[in-house]
Amino acid sequence: MRSIKKLLLIYTVLGVLFAQQPSYAAFNFKFPKFFKFKKEKKIEQTQEEQSENVENFEEEIIPQEESAVEENEADSTAESTPEVDAVYIRQVEIFGNNIIETSFIKDQLSAKEGYLYDRKTISADLNKIYKTGYFTQNIRAVPLRAEGGGIRLRIIVEENPPIKGFTVEGNNVVATRDIMSILSQYEGQPQNILNINSAIEQIQEMYSMKGYILARVMSVQDDPDGIVNITVDEGVINDVIVEGNYKTRDFIVKRNILLEPGTVYNENIMRDDILRLMGTQAFKDVKRDIEMDPKTGRYNITVSLDEQRTGKISLGVGVDSTSGFFGSVGFSENNFRGLGQKLSINFMAGTGILMNDSSIIDRPNLQAELGFLEPHFKSENQSLGFRAFIRNFGSYQVPLAIEKRYGADITFTRRFKAFKNLSGSISFGGESVDLEEGDEWKARQVFAGRGIDFSRRSEQLDGGVYAKISPALTYDTRDTIVNTRRGILARICLEESIGFGSDSFGKLYGVLKKFIPVGRKSTFVIAARGGGKLHGDMPEFAAFALGGPYSIRGFNISEVGTGNGFMMGTAEFRTPIPFMDRLTTNTFLNNIRLAAFVDAGTIFGDSLTNELYDRPGYAITAGVGLRVFIPGLGPINLDYAIPFTNTGGKDRSNGFFTFGMGEMY
Repeated sequence: MRSIKKLLLIYTVLGVLFAQQPSYAAFNFKFPKFFKFKKEKKIEQTQEEQSENVENFEEEIIPQEESAVEENEADSTAESTPEVDAVYIRQVEIFGNNIIETSFIKDQLSAKEGYLYDRKTISADLNKIYKTGYFTQNIRAVPLRAEGGGIRLRIIVEENPPIKGFTVEGNNVVATRDIMSILSQYEGQPQNILNINSAIEQIQEMYSMKGYILARVMSVQDDPDGIVNITVDEGVINDVIVEGNYKTRDFIVKRNILLEPGTVYNENIMRDDILRLMGTQAFKDVKRDIEMDPKTGRYNITVSLDEQRTGKISLGVGVDSTSGFFGSVGFSENNFRGLGQKLSINFMAGTGILMNDSSIIDRPNLQAELGFLEPHFKSENQSLGFRAFIRNFGSYQVPLAIEKRYGADITFTRRFKAFKNLSGSISFGGESVDLEEGDEWKARQVFAGRGIDFSRRSEQLDGGVYAKISPALTYDTRDTIVNTRRGILARICLEESIGFGSDSFGKLYGVLKKFIPVGRKSTFVIAARGGGKLHGDMPEFAAFALGGPYSIRGFNISEVGTGNGFMMGTAEFRTPIPFMDRLTTNTFLNNIRLAAFVDAGTIFGDSLTNELYDRPGYAITAGVGLRVFIPGLGPINLDYAIPFTNTGGKDRSNGFFTFGMGEMY
């Protein structure tokens, strides 16, 4: 028995293992599975460590593959000898680290002070340390006998060379300082493939967020002096190819595409280009494909078009607050001569203004209009439009009068490149306005009832011939026109009317709307409008008016009052019909919005009409409504509102319906 114990002791103290491992590149994109477990070469130690090891007869541990660990454990079990006393780790020491904190390395270890000494656990710990990315493959553990029993576990590491700086090449659309803001945090740290890969992902994500979805980090190389060189391929366009246009000419399509060969591809710009092409109404669908040209390494962008018939004859019936029940006939061509020009002719006959009061004469509404638009006049940022019109209807500005207008104007519009959301326009035109008596007997009764001399009726029927100049500025950041959820729309317009045989006058007016998203699909809208006379005697047909579907709802058209100036505000909450999107995918139904709103406004400068009809001049209303978007026609608004203020002696306690077409406010 004593012989067996002596043999075991000799086996234990003389079983020194020597290990040697191949060197490993400090910076390589191919991440090795694990370290190989070998026992070939003794580790390098100081003279003191060597003498201590000889004295203690302990072995070192190097990392190995998990399969090798398992096999080794199996062999150990197969060749097991009688049990010996368990050995515990008394102290853990870290050697070889200069930059990486000792605490960080210890955090990777499962073998801690007070734990049972286990070779398999320690080997796995060494692999965990290596996988942090900061160290070479030369990691090992040396167990040394500690005073008082147990062992001191010495972990020896070798850090990768430190990164002394970065260089970036190939970037043009993203500034070097922006890329360096991602990389600079790794300067002074040991080279770490995990950190570099993370930085590459952040760089590519930064490009993608700006719309440069083809940008890639093509190579990362480290110099012997510690400088890491990064090369970026931003995704330059080789060619833009247009196909599928049989009627529309190539240059018409390409002038709507801002992306050009030699520039860096940007998905945001391409999306705007597609919307611009769809906005011409010449195409049913527009798609884009991206393919790398193997010869140049650049990208070919193919824009595939699906043209539609652009000439349309329309027959329709409908209802509108200002026209009543109406019928219409028209012709429109949205791609006139294949040049993207728009031509339209429309005729409409209506029964007269609906939801009116006794101040508006019941008379058919007749209108005819000719329109032409060149969407790219001399430049892709400019448009030129022409309009001629004739209208004959019962006036809603001048009580009991028949209003006849005819005229024409030319409008030049330009988008400013330096401010992409800002555009300016100026209109030049002429207009003849003729006001005739519609019901003299009733008009005399109204004047007599107020004790006003009927000779003043001429003030209301004042018309004339005018040359008109109207410059305007528009700022628009809306995300979409249909069911806008976020953005701002602001517009200010100056209108100068130069009279021929009648007084000249000028007025200024504007609107500001803010769209605020609420939840996933709802929107809160705040709107403010205002305007006023600048000079001259403004006739009543040109006065500002409040009341009706396009201003203060819950009142008839102009029922709140008319005057030389006004201010009004609206707060409105819009939301889809609950659960509708879960029940159907129908676009029409999903575009319907429920609305709750409050309107408030006031008129400045009382007019003769306000005095005759005892109009309040101010109003506050609240109500609910529907917003329905009909393709090709636009938004339809149906509202029910209850006034909170004086209504000139008229009972509105039960509320009032208004409806109209187009944007309100």
